[in-house]
Amino acid sequence: MKKYLDINVYDALQNRLKYIFDNFDNIYVSFSGGKDSGLLLNLVLDYKRRHNITKKIGVFHQDFEAQYQATTDFVEKMFLQNLDDIEPYWCCVPMGSRCAVSNFQMYWYPWDDLKQEEWVRPMPQHPFVINLQNHKFDFYKYKMAQEDFYTEFALWYARQHKGKSVCLLGIRADESLNRYRAYANDKKVTFGKGKWTTKINNNLYNAYPLYDWTTEDVWIANGKFEFEYNKIYDLFYKAGLTIHQMRVASPYHESAKESLNLYRVLDPKTWVRVVARVQGANFGAIYGNTKVLGSRRFELPPGHTWRSYVKFLLATLPDEVRENYITKFKTSIRFWWKHGGVVNEDAIKELEACNYHIRNRGKGSRSDKDQIVFLGTPDDTDDIKSTIDIPSWKRMAICILKNDHLCKHMGFAQTKKQTERERILIEKYKNL
Repeated sequence: MKKYLDINVYDALQNRLKYIFDNFDNIYVSFSGGKDSGLLLNLVLDYKRRHNITKKIGVFHQDFEAQYQATTDFVEKMFLQNLDDIEPYWCCVPMGSRCAVSNFQMYWYPWDDLKQEEWVRPMPQHPFVINLQNHKFDFYKYKMAQEDFYTEFALWYARQHKGKSVCLLGIRADESLNRYRAYANDKKVTFGKGKWTTKINNNLYNAYPLYDWTTEDVWIANGKFEFEYNKIYDLFYKAGLTIHQMRVASPYHESAKESLNLYRVLDPKTWVRVVARVQGANFGAIYGNTKVLGSRRFELPPGHTWRSYVKFLLATLPDEVRENYITKFKTSIRFWWKHGGVVNEDAIKELEACNYHIRNRGKGSRSDKDQIVFLGTPDDTDDIKSTIDIPSWKRMAICILKNDHLCKHMGFAQTKKQTERERILIEKYKNL
């Protein structure tokens, strides 16, 4: 296992768990059924038993309905085998989840009560499964966004329990830049000196005790301690994936789109239901790893500029989806034409050498980089090698082709205003 100074990641984790159990009254683990959250749950249960801690820990599982059967089997086993030590929350309620495999559905709704005959699998039948009929969540709004449900559950959990509560997440910094930021953000408020914690409110914190583990560490621990794990990873291995390529996620999510076709190979019974559940899933499986959906190099169709191609693509979309893209494209164009963005010196030299129509406003008050305004949006910026953070009609086309409804490829992030717009769109789409 990876080692820092005089301590390896396993021993460091034990120190963090002691810190957590010593300082928090209520602890729950966010358990997705993947390798990281599964290992974290096993390690927390192991620590609890070795130290004779009698108070139960919460286990929260946000069930997205469409998943590998092996994932369901693993989740079920972990709940049933540990009921003496856990307070179970297996949540199967309708939620709005972003859909990256279709241009016609921006969202799909796991456990949609209006489409029960189309469910990928039956509702789990255990007394601790929480569904639309038996939930006692005072925060729940019908078909609310999945991110909102996750956040509101944490706040609800803290309200239901006296004292300080903490949600443990199996986030590791080497998985992605966003996960690294969850740990490394200098602006967040932490609990004590634990930089691997984040304050949510006075009675609630998030904690990432596995943040410095590598993928290799995860599998070493599973093997060394003979922990239960999701057996879909065995099938991934047999299919030729490396341990760093293996992902357990909703088949319709952008992070799983390129591996959607694995469902057909590894779990054909589930596959049949998956492609019928969401319009475009079969197309996504066929073309998810090709340039059609943006995984490989794009080629402009004959007779088109990227600008004309964007207009063509927009004309093929449903009204609501088209308006979503147009709003974001206009926002980007206004930003770069009127306000401008900061770019590094190498990019400026390339832009000037290639005769791009720009105006340099000099260094801004918040950055040591120059602020550049574009006098018109370039068709493409393929000849600019030092940065990708400049506008072009090609970037807009890629967003459409990748079903990137949030336009992350253009640098958009989820803001409060966009979250509210998402809520409104979900309401409009709820009966589709």
